[in-house]
Amino acid sequence: MAETITFQNVLDHLLDSKKDIPRSHLSHYSDLDPKSLRLFLDVWPSVKPARKLLLLNELAANLETDNIVSYEDIGRALLDDADGEVRARALLLLAESNDPKLASKLTDILLNDSELAPRMEAANLIGEFILLGELEELSEDIQRKAEDALIKVIKSEDNPTLRKNALEALGYSSRIEIIMLIESAFERTDPTWVASALRAMGRSHDERWLEDVVGKLLDDDPRIKFAAVEAAGELNIQDAGPILLKMLEDEEEDDDVIAAAIWSLSQIGGDDARVYLLHLIEQTDDEALTEYLEEALENLDFIEELNKFDLLLLDEDADLEDVETLDEDE
Repeated sequence: MAETITFQNVLDHLLDSKKDIPRSHLSHYSDLDPKSLRLFLDVWPSVKPARKLLLLNELAANLETDNIVSYEDIGRALLDDADGEVRARALLLLAESNDPKLASKLTDILLNDSELAPRMEAANLIGEFILLGELEELSEDIQRKAEDALIKVIKSEDNPTLRKNALEALGYSSRIEIIMLIESAFERTDPTWVASALRAMGRSHDERWLEDVVGKLLDDDPRIKFAAVEAAGELNIQDAGPILLKMLEDEEEDDDVIAAAIWSLSQIGGDDARVYLLHLIEQTDDEALTEYLEEALENLDFIEELNKFDLLLLDEDADLEDVETLDEDE
């Protein structure tokens, strides 16, 4: 009979830096009740720094693959940890949170934290809250404050990496002044700024950027090309499909660009994309690539079904308008 693992057992194991952290232990850190959270925080100061980061990295990675777990309790509790790297990784555990109360804490970290890593992660999460605002799932006041904090960083922060992160996060916003910020970054000679502008364009879902994105798909700089390929998928640029297919045929193409092209094709869709992705699956012996291609095909199926549903709704709306018109005529 297998021995039952208690949370105390898990914490005792955490304190032993000579042992790996078993994957089976990760679920025990999920959805902690107040008593368990207190136990965790009581032992936390005794955990060695490298061990802390290892655990938080493992929890963040598990959060990406397991839809059931939630480490939000731990994430919130560690936002004021003395170690900046711990604070940054704690923010990763809040990636799935849509609690409006968290937005003000994130803006405070973005503007006032003493270290760069937490500020970078805060900028990323603030972007997700702006997206919630655009979907009308967050108050306009909270969204506006989040946007203002990111704009302040872009205009006054010295660190260029943080400024680029802020620009990318602002890509979700429909505020008119964001367009000028994206345009300004896109016109720079620094390829990293151009890449950030392209990421913001993709997140905007604004058709005004279609020509700019397509124009960078064959750029010589792999950073710009990679960002343009991702943006082409996010913006569902049909004209990009043939270009992306040619990329997949180029044996000298950058691996990251190839991966981005595969996923973007799954978002753009079309018979040619499906046929070629199936062809790649038949040709490869790489298990990881096969799994990625299969996920891309599943995404393609999902997008196509979603498009069919949208068309059905449009047809129903059109029929309803016809009926209303007939009623008015009568």
